[in-house]
Amino acid sequence: MGLSNKELPKLGFLYLDHVLRFFDHSNFKGWPNKIETVVYHWKNDKERFIKEVKRKKIDVLIGNIPSTAYETFREIARELPDVRFIPSLDTQFSNKSKENVTRFAWKYGLPIPKTYIYYNHDNAYKFLKKTKYPKIVKKSYGPSNYGGYFVHKVDSYEEAKELFAEKKYHPMYFQDFVPMEADIRVMLIGHKPVCAFWRRAPEGEWLTNTSQGGSMDYMDVPKSVLDLAVKTSKAANAEYWACDIAYGKDGKVRILECATAFAAFPYIRDWIGQYIMWSLSEGRFRKPNIPMFNWEELGKIDSSLLRTMRHITFGAYSPSYDGAYFGKKKKNYGGKEIYIHKLDKKYKMYDVKPREYEEWPSEIYNYQDKLALNPAKSKSGKSAKDVPHPKGKDMQDMDEANMPNEPTEKELRISTEELEDFLISVEGIGKKKVEKIMDHFGSVDKVLEAIHLDPKRLTEVKSITQKLANKIEKAWKKLLD
Repeated sequence: MGLSNKELPKLGFLYLDHVLRFFDHSNFKGWPNKIETVVYHWKNDKERFIKEVKRKKIDVLIGNIPSTAYETFREIARELPDVRFIPSLDTQFSNKSKENVTRFAWKYGLPIPKTYIYYNHDNAYKFLKKTKYPKIVKKSYGPSNYGGYFVHKVDSYEEAKELFAEKKYHPMYFQDFVPMEADIRVMLIGHKPVCAFWRRAPEGEWLTNTSQGGSMDYMDVPKSVLDLAVKTSKAANAEYWACDIAYGKDGKVRILECATAFAAFPYIRDWIGQYIMWSLSEGRFRKPNIPMFNWEELGKIDSSLLRTMRHITFGAYSPSYDGAYFGKKKKNYGGKEIYIHKLDKKYKMYDVKPREYEEWPSEIYNYQDKLALNPAKSKSGKSAKDVPHPKGKDMQDMDEANMPNEPTEKELRISTEELEDFLISVEGIGKKKVEKIMDHFGSVDKVLEAIHLDPKRLTEVKSITQKLANKIEKAWKKLLD
């Protein structure tokens, strides 16, 4: 039956002055109770904002936070421990900067172009003198990282030096140039792809952004791209998410960008609203059914109409619907012909639940303030040269070679193979069940999170009973002892 009106959590929209609003009341059509609005006014508005949230007794704050307010809202979230933020501040970690996207990818072993981040500019120039070109230079921080206007290609040390002298980007963030066929934007809700499209550069150019003259189409997005997007969304524990994925001329796929803040047609924001309503109501509201590759058909509609279309719904596939489009249509996918409706079982929509811990605490990961541009001082009063890495390593100059997946002291070092061996050692758990567990949670960290914090979540996996979950929990505690 789901929750009654009185049992439903009280929702609030999180807005900020001068920032475009991702959601409004129309995206939550049918929600029976009043949805509050709380606006952050910048400057010294933190305490007033916190008091207003408490006064309105809001349980769930919904909305994206721009990069320039991210650290402030880290503090606000700690002052509101009983309020759930959707998306969470950890999920929005990648919204803050390209550096954060890189750190996120390093931690979870997600493929990205080889990336270099330098806070010590002298060391950066030494490296740029000897490295191979071309390189892609990007502005890491700031409120306007979109549209390709802060992404540059340099073909020599002289060009790189001139560019950094002009732009004064800090940190100095750059990547190896990866020749691309195109890049692909994938949008996901509950880890399920709901829209995907190619963005292709004009002939003779390399930027694929449509604002820079690139073209787009929706057809035949490869399996490898969708699988990487799902893996990334699961790693971020994202209720909704978008990935920009490079499809290289070498056939490999790599993450370029990922975030909860992205341009989306109104009907996609409606779907997100429906999803959140379903997730928060214990089933009172219907989970949106969004067939795989719906975007290929919707993409045939003129974009001016797509920008006005609202509340699009799909019925679930049933063999009784004689001649139903999604029932008979096949496509070549992953090297074989498959009915499209069968892909909905592979690409499921998950009910994303909040974590009970901070994955990206600012005390460790706020490098922008800790390693502020010398001679400017950080909030601690120290300059970049004074501030050591939390583990004692000099982080003023680093690249993918010396900073891959480096865990903090609180993180358990365990490989995929070690975790699989442990699970198989539990009576009643075989290889097939292990595969189902890994597929459901998406990463070693997510499996360990479930075992540590909420072993009941293991029963979300088909064929894992409560009895088996108890055995896994008991064996894990014994292992740690």
